[in-house]
Amino acid sequence: MAKSSRFSAKAVQRLLLHLLCLVPAAWLFYLSATDGLGANPAEALLRSLGDWAIRFICFALAVTPLRQWLRWNGLAAYRRMLGLYAFFYASLHWLAYVVFDMGVDWPAIVDDLIKRPFILVGTLAWLILLALAITSVPRIIRRMGGKRWQMLHRAVYGAAALAVLHFWWMRSGKNNFAEVWLYGLILAGLLAARWVFQKRKQMQAAAKAARV
Repeated sequence: MAKSSRFSAKAVQRLLLHLLCLVPAAWLFYLSATDGLGANPAEALLRSLGDWAIRFICFALAVTPLRQWLRWNGLAAYRRMLGLYAFFYASLHWLAYVVFDMGVDWPAIVDDLIKRPFILVGTLAWLILLALAITSVPRIIRRMGGKRWQMLHRAVYGAAALAVLHFWWMRSGKNNFAEVWLYGLILAGLLAARWVFQKRKQMQAAAKAARV
């Protein structure tokens, strides 16, 4: 009975997290339907979806440091979900670019990728997230094995760096870097936290081996 209630509590937690993760998409859909996105709704939607994509990358990368600091191993179960929502919002961002910005004109899109490097960088970040999303299927995880899967999924840091570069390049024309610096510092802090914990783990392992 206790085991059943524990499973049901976890299911409720996952459902609540799914609902929270979908709130930004629902809100943007509502604003789109009610003309609440301002004078240039297509651009506002495109930018907002990009903002949420990079936020969810930060949320996903924050899980491991928080789990280690709080000693709450249950948090690890939500990292993959948050990463998939990062891919979800990045995909909506890219789709908004293709549909609203470029009118699904593929030759023009290819030309734009060549002419505007920040579009290419953003697309590369999305392709990395796509690869990580595909390999997050349980069957593929089992086939790859835990170590190989973990090594591949470290590429999320590359996607994060490319996302920040994409954001910086996009903002460079307006000389408005406040948000870019914020996300850059958050990601740098998360990387530093990962490095500190890895070093601490190595030192503890070395000390344990020395005592044997």
